[in-house]
Amino acid sequence: MPDTRVSELVRMWIDGWTISRGSSDPIDEPWGWTIDVGQPEHVARHVLPEPSEAEVRKIVAATSAPGTWLKLFAEEQAVLPWVGPGWRRDVPGFLMTCHLAPERPEVPAGYTLTHWTRGGVGRVLVRTRAGHFAARGQMAQAGSHAVADQIETAVEHRRKGLGGLVMHTLQNAAYEAGARTGLLVGTPEGRALYSSLGWSMHAPMTSLWYEPSDAAR
Repeated sequence: MPDTRVSELVRMWIDGWTISRGSSDPIDEPWGWTIDVGQPEHVARHVLPEPSEAEVRKIVAATSAPGTWLKLFAEEQAVLPWVGPGWRRDVPGFLMTCHLAPERPEVPAGYTLTHWTRGGVGRVLVRTRAGHFAARGQMAQAGSHAVADQIETAVEHRRKGLGGLVMHTLQNAAYEAGARTGLLVGTPEGRALYSSLGWSMHAPMTSLWYEPSDAAR
């Protein structure tokens, strides 16, 4: 039986992600959702919470535009045989959630933190005392849930607690605004951080984009 819970979580993630990125509202499809993103290398994405071979092959056959992405909530080895030439693999992801709670993080010595909210998206910027970029992240609220997005720590500032600082700050702001569930799709590298902060993994995600060779265009 399909995991309807994963489908519900994916839809919740999409609701926040579209706010975070300023993309179009998701368009309902029989297999999931289509989102217009509007960037030259990311024109649109098709999101399939429970991908089947027939559905994926049908989408692939109808795709001719470079910059079209597939977000398939399944293991790579299961879905890669369903796509053909021109489809490139991005870093795999993991759908994760957490229960939001009040957080009062402390800023490590030598750093400053700026937090602001605009258009339903909270943002955090961590810099050194000299003003150099150290870490950032954002979280978009959609009703009672909030979606963390674009969490990043500069290489030279990793393993100093800045990722946790960003996440706790965003989570606290979302909690104070009324959100109670956090969602994100993390990378393999980010998964370790999020797991250490109490986030739970629900499903893998395979990320592909269409970039045919010149001969195939």
